[in-house]
Amino acid sequence: MMTTELLIFDCDGVLIDSEPLSSLVLWQALLRAGVSISQAEVHRRFTGYSQEDAHRICSEELGVDDVDAMFARCRTDLYAEFARSLTPMKGIAALVASLGQRKCVASNSTMERLKSSLGRFELWHEFAPNIFSADMVARPKPAPDLFLLCAETFGVDPAHCLVVDDSPHGIEGAVAAGMRAIGFIDPADPRKGRRAVLAEAGAMLVATGADELRRAFDTVFSTPSGAALARDGVAVAMPA
Repeated sequence: MMTTELLIFDCDGVLIDSEPLSSLVLWQALLRAGVSISQAEVHRRFTGYSQEDAHRICSEELGVDDVDAMFARCRTDLYAEFARSLTPMKGIAALVASLGQRKCVASNSTMERLKSSLGRFELWHEFAPNIFSADMVARPKPAPDLFLLCAETFGVDPAHCLVVDDSPHGIEGAVAAGMRAIGFIDPADPRKGRRAVLAEAGAMLVATGADELRRAFDTVFSTPSGAALARDGVAVAMPA
């Protein structure tokens, strides 16, 4: 049986329900900058990307002139929105608290943003000091760097790490690091086809919401290496 010695959680969209707020604030900023784009397109195009990648997309693909100024205001507006509206993902705090394995956070967000978002909740203390951000490595997800940093810090073979991420970038990065991955979907996510997207990126299982994630953990922790796993018609082989 493949043992799981380290659980690695993405933050935005897995631990905290931050992605709709982030998309809203960025959409408003892009409209002010003269970019004609829908809120749904912003959510699809930017979710899961690092701050560096988001800057590049706005500058090179959307033609925003003063990207730094736009994101500076975005950051102020977003932190204010976090203070008003941010909540943990439903059911995730109890699930995290119940886990016996060692665990950490690996996020494409900056540490400043993590402290202003995850840091608002008791969940922060479930992981601290083992919270890893994109500004700790040369390349953010989908590169494997952040996940490999987690494994190295804990002294765990990547093959014995299990990642939970809601983005194909995160799943791809986990697979590139030689780790197993579970795709996570917010039950309120309006984007269609997320289960297939995450499975195609390499997720061994895909779970919608905390209850399904708990069942996915139970399946992974009890399934012999190499067995085939399936959920709702999506089946992928567990790595040997």
